[in-house]
Amino acid sequence: MNKINLIVCLALVFSSFSQGSNTPKIGDSLHKDPFLNTIEQSLNLFYNEYSGTENVDSIRQSLNYLPTDLPVFTDEVYCQRLDEMNEMSPFHLDCNSSTLSTLRYFVKKRRGFIKVVLGRSPLYFEMFEAKLASYGLPIELKYLSVIESGLRPNVKSRVGALGLWQFMYRTGLYFGLKENSYIDERMDPEKATDAACRYLKKLHGIYGDWNLALAAYNAGPGNVNKAIRRSGNKKTYWEVRPYLPQETRGYVPNFIAAAYLMTYHKEHNIFPEKFNRHNIEIDTLCFKSSIHMGTISKVIDWPLEEIRALNPVFKSTYIPKSNPSYCLTGPHEKINLIAGLEDSLMALEHSIFGTDEVQVKQIYVQDSLSGDTVRKTINIYYHKVQTGDVLKSVASYYSVSSDDIMNWNGLNTTNIYTGQHLRIETEKKITAPKPKPRPTTNTTTGAKKYYTVRSGDTFGHIAEKHRLSQSKLKRLNPRVNINRISIGQKIRIR
Repeated sequence: MNKINLIVCLALVFSSFSQGSNTPKIGDSLHKDPFLNTIEQSLNLFYNEYSGTENVDSIRQSLNYLPTDLPVFTDEVYCQRLDEMNEMSPFHLDCNSSTLSTLRYFVKKRRGFIKVVLGRSPLYFEMFEAKLASYGLPIELKYLSVIESGLRPNVKSRVGALGLWQFMYRTGLYFGLKENSYIDERMDPEKATDAACRYLKKLHGIYGDWNLALAAYNAGPGNVNKAIRRSGNKKTYWEVRPYLPQETRGYVPNFIAAAYLMTYHKEHNIFPEKFNRHNIEIDTLCFKSSIHMGTISKVIDWPLEEIRALNPVFKSTYIPKSNPSYCLTGPHEKINLIAGLEDSLMALEHSIFGTDEVQVKQIYVQDSLSGDTVRKTINIYYHKVQTGDVLKSVASYYSVSSDDIMNWNGLNTTNIYTGQHLRIETEKKITAPKPKPRPTTNTTTGAKKYYTVRSGDTFGHIAEKHRLSQSKLKRLNPRVNINRISIGQKIRIR
């Protein structure tokens, strides 16, 4: 296939694959540059994960800076530094009026953002560089994730782009990033980075110009090809730029400004905010069986919120069984602990989320009257929580206390949810409660019932909540994409 045919084919494939704007709506005072809007909205979220600053006094002293100094340089200095960067890179980081305007804005108004991404960079840049090198791509492309997501793997734009590299659903699917009720591989740092490398390599192969490749990454090859035709078939980004969508016109200047400040941050008295997981050694462990993150948290005293933060690929705290197995990412010492306690983990997992079979154990206690040691038989039940159950009613049914149930199941609150399995220990022989009958449908009127999707819902959770199989729920909703339901959407449940 010749190059012209390749361009036409890829333009058709990717015409609706534009990576989209990163810009959530944040109010009436929107900046005309979508990337700057993204920074405005997300910066406070970044700061929630940071505390303190690194000790940079010696560097400041060598540069004769005070902590409050805001160094500003002449355009000639900026251009000289960009030329020095160009000498070490196949990129051409042009120093023109558009680039300088954006760079000066970053230097004055986006210092906090650069501090934050500098702090997060040790989590991802080493992996980015290895992946880029394996595909023969410029190392500077690591800065693309800075302007796409601010190095946050769970960032989602208003148009649905997701992850460190802000893949749209169809683009991610094309490059092998799977999504189902439990996972979204657009939020998997390694898999998404690999997909981004393949996409960028393909785009550069089409245009032969890295700036045009970046524009196509943002706007989609279809929009770039259209702009090229309107420009009279020009071959460089700056010649084609006036014909590109408005937001894409600022995309390359944003990239250049971010690359510049990430490289020359010390000269501008900008230093990394200390990240609360800064410079940790990351490792992984894969599970053959399904497991809940809460079980891991209980066994090795690893905060659940940190497990979730380091494993954004999972939509909830549940790691499903899969072939190949899904893997958990975490600090080296935590992963080592998990590997050494796998039996204990699975035992606790079974006790909390196990089967409905009744088990028996023998215990020895001292009789309060005679003082003799006697043997007691304890029946162990796994109660599956039904719609309408509360902890108090479950405890009453088994003649135990709510506190006992909380202790047996490691619960911190009395909140329970439909489908949850609760471990119950009691001396009494009890017939496990039968599932509550579902309300009958009025066949004479053909009444339908709908459920409104809430935050955190998945298609599987909705099916379980209403005691339906996923296949039956799908039959009731034949036009619904079960992997892409949205808040407020109506799902037929009867």
